[in-house]
Amino acid sequence: MTATRITRGIKAWGGLIVLGLLGACEMFQPVEPVLTPRARPAGLAPPPVPDIQATSQESAALRAYLAQVQSSQLTAGLLRQDGGGPDTPFTADMLARNFENIVFFNEYAGPGVRPGSASALRRWTAPVRIGIEFGPSVPPSQRTRDTNDVIAYARRLSQATGHPVSVSDNPNFLVFFVSEDDRADTLNARATRLPGVNRINVGPVRDLPRDAYCAVAAYSSGPERSTYTAAVAVIRAENPDLLRLSCIHEELAQGLGLANDSPDARPSIFNDDDEFALLTGHDVKLLGMLYDERLRPGIGLTEAQPIVRTLAAEATAIGPS
Repeated sequence: MTATRITRGIKAWGGLIVLGLLGACEMFQPVEPVLTPRARPAGLAPPPVPDIQATSQESAALRAYLAQVQSSQLTAGLLRQDGGGPDTPFTADMLARNFENIVFFNEYAGPGVRPGSASALRRWTAPVRIGIEFGPSVPPSQRTRDTNDVIAYARRLSQATGHPVSVSDNPNFLVFFVSEDDRADTLNARATRLPGVNRINVGPVRDLPRDAYCAVAAYSSGPERSTYTAAVAVIRAENPDLLRLSCIHEELAQGLGLANDSPDARPSIFNDDDEFALLTGHDVKLLGMLYDERLRPGIGLTEAQPIVRTLAAEATAIGPS
C-alpha cells in the first residue's frame, strides 16, 4: 500500500496552548530504540503492575494499519535514523534561517493567531519534569520499552539544551501512551492534574483527529505567555515501535519550544517530508540555540536575528553533533 503522508507539527492556539501533531502515518544525534531495561532515576518509584484491558476491534485495526504505514515508509527510504550525513550538508545561514522559521512563526491559525504570523520565542525557565502515563490497554512489554525510551531521550534533551530535563514523579510535562479505547478517559483523569490544564484546553490533544499519530500542547500561566509551565504529549499506543519513538522525539522537542515546521529544514524532523524519524545533528543545534542564555522567552524576531546569526555561526564552527 502507499503510505499515508505524515503531517508534522500541526499547531493550534487554544487559550494558552501551543499544539503540535504528528499526522497520519507525527525531535542531538539520533537516539536508537532502547531494547534493554535501564536503571530508573534515583527516587523514581517503580510503576505498579498494570491491569491490562483487551483492545477493541477498532484499536486492533488501527495498530495493523500503522504497522503497514511504518513498513511502507521504510521501504520508501523515509524515517531515517542516521541523523544526517554527507548528503545533508547545511551552513550557518541555513541553520539560522531554519531556527527563525521554526521558533518565530506560527504555522496554523487559532484564536487571535494568523497562519504564518510572527511569534515571540517560547521555552521553559523551570526544570522540565517528565511524567509517563499509560492507558489500561498498553501491555507491560510496550510500557517498559516506552519508559526506557523516554528516560534516555530526556537525558539527551538535557544535554542538548543545557536545561534540566528529567523523568520525575512530580511532573510538569506529562507524556501519555494511550489507545483509541482509553485516550479520552485517561487524559480527563490524569492530564488535568497539571496546573492550568483542564478538560477544555486539553481537548486538542485528547480528541486526536484520525490522521494524527501524536500531539503535544504546551501551556503558559500568568501574563507572560512565552514561558511554558506545563505540557501534555499524547502518543497513540497503536503506533509500531519506530513510529512511537519518532513521536517521542518530535513531541518532546516541540514541547520545549521548537513549535513550528519548515519545508526548508534539512536534515531535520521539523519538516513535513518524513525523511527523518529521529532528532538529527541539525536539530541538536536548534535546541542548543533555543536555550542559549543570550536569547530569552518573549524576545521577538527582529531583536533576536543578530543573536541567532551569531549562535548559528558558533554552532556550525564546532562541527556536526
